[in-house]
Amino acid sequence: MGKEDYIRSIIGEVIETLPNTTFKVKITDEKYPVKNHIVMAKISGKMRLANIRVLPGDRVDVDINIYDTAKGKIVYRHK
Repeated sequence: MGKEDYIRSIIGEVIETLPNTTFKVKITDEKYPVKNHIVMAKISGKMRLANIRVLPGDRVDVDINIYDTAKGKIVYRHK
């Protein structure tokens, strides 16, 4: 999958941590058409290499897959 297969940089909040660096993320961005959408997201490769920790309650940017909107990847953690 290339970069064009994702909806880019949607803001969300991590609500639950699951095994294998998977997280449940609730989308809180106003520009996303579906309200209170929950996405299963994994940490992207660059965040994994930089060893960035993500905890419940963190605000993150998520790229959502256009073919399956229930899946995505976390690309940035807000400070």
